[in-house]
Amino acid sequence: MHTHNQRMVVQSLPAAPCTHTGSWTSQFLEVWGSCGLEKSLDLTALNRHGVVYEDAVFASLAWSPCERRLLYVAEKSLAVDPPAVPVSPSNEHGQASLHRDEEYGEKVSSVKSEYVEDWGEGFTGMSAPVLFVADLAKGEVSMVKGVPSHVSPAQALWAPDGGVVFVGWWKEPFRLGLKFCSNRRSALFHLDLRGNCEPLTADNVSVSSPRLSPDGRWLIYTQGRVFGPHNQCRSLHQYEWETRRTSVLLDVVKRSQKGRREFAGLYESLPLCCWSSDSQRIIFSSDYQNQKGIFVLDRRTKQVRIISDEFSCWKLLLVHEDLLVVCCSSPQQPPCLRVGLLPPAGGEVAVSWLTLNDLSLTFEFEWKDMEISPAPDEENPEFSGLNFGAVLVKPRGLHSGRKLPLVKCLPSGGPHSQFCAEWNASVAAFCRLGFAVLMVNFRGSTGFGQDSILSLIGNIGCQDVKDVHRAVLCALQSDTSLDPNRVVVTGGSHGGFLSCHLLGQYPDFYRACAARNPVINAATLLSTSDIVDW
Repeated sequence: MHTHNQRMVVQSLPAAPCTHTGSWTSQFLEVWGSCGLEKSLDLTALNRHGVVYEDAVFASLAWSPCERRLLYVAEKSLAVDPPAVPVSPSNEHGQASLHRDEEYGEKVSSVKSEYVEDWGEGFTGMSAPVLFVADLAKGEVSMVKGVPSHVSPAQALWAPDGGVVFVGWWKEPFRLGLKFCSNRRSALFHLDLRGNCEPLTADNVSVSSPRLSPDGRWLIYTQGRVFGPHNQCRSLHQYEWETRRTSVLLDVVKRSQKGRREFAGLYESLPLCCWSSDSQRIIFSSDYQNQKGIFVLDRRTKQVRIISDEFSCWKLLLVHEDLLVVCCSSPQQPPCLRVGLLPPAGGEVAVSWLTLNDLSLTFEFEWKDMEISPAPDEENPEFSGLNFGAVLVKPRGLHSGRKLPLVKCLPSGGPHSQFCAEWNASVAAFCRLGFAVLMVNFRGSTGFGQDSILSLIGNIGCQDVKDVHRAVLCALQSDTSLDPNRVVVTGGSHGGFLSCHLLGQYPDFYRACAARNPVINAATLLSTSDIVDW
């Protein structure tokens, strides 16, 4: 995380997973400048909290405007109650002063035999996240007071008035797992200078990714439905700080336009730095059909444009004073780093990109983007007319008459995820060994609109299985270099679930199956995943 004067903060955390029991070795908070290390805080020695959160759901590392303090999220300490600090009257630097208080909020049990509820898959031992402020000048760490007891704070940032804005995940009546689940109840909260906390959004939705504009006037965030599919299309909202009014910038996209290279919905978190320097445009990545692109949204006109070009997968890493840093790849091209300067409003499609690393490592593969429609008897009566997609990758320059065995790869994770036409080392390895690889985005995958996602609910194991088999038949029909007598299937998680279904439902068609971590045992699923869509 950089400041305006190019100072950088680094968390030095242990390589092994940490738990709330204090089993880590040591944690440091380091600040680096142009001349080297400027400040180092031994968080373990200070003993104010447990492990610092570094995930994408809870973690935060935000500089105050005065660049003397850092706001972050850490696990509440079991051994010692840290001093709490209200966000109370500002000091001479325009930021909240820190005062000790004896109110520490939720207590976490330190008895080893007592069950402590955590945040589920991927968050073992993470139960009670708390906001902390590190004062770099004093070398002190203090807990922030005022967070409502029924929520766990996450994704915190400094507010324009010197207070704190954060996402609060509901933990009552119990904590619902957050891994791969963007449909959990949450709200955006503002903790002001007097220690008063109020919600900025409704409390019956799921919000995430709060991002404040450079001029401090606009706060944007993504919003989705509570419950329903574990991952779904989200809307983008803006909150005007001065008037306290909220408006919709991007609504949920019901259906993608067939064959159109355009915005098809928002399915992922916003980059930490996503604003243009004029505070009028938001830049982000999102899935669209079988690809991923970079989009620019003008918050005044609400027009959204795609600005990515020849690569099929673009991921925005950050925006720094209108300099875009992106990662690009294609099935035959490993990832490369590119930078480009964002043009004035209206001219975004004319971005001139500079590639920072060598592109000589290109593999002799060919690939095509497939658009597929279900057979009439496989249509979903509630969501008819939906299409789905697939990406076919195979070696280039085959000998005449040679037939390629086909490996059907299925997405890991999901069921609501996407197989993007990006560089995939496993796919490349199959192709180098002489296989063709088909990656299917069945109805229910992201990038095709909310209707596609909703169509899969109640039809898992039926609709998605038929879509995958339909995609294989279409690939065999359209490409005569594929051998219909040598088709195998592989996949992990939900992909493993589908692999087993395909082998069982079409036993004479598929010659082999390799299922990794397949979701086929409901009893074990209870303790290993928080996704209930199956």
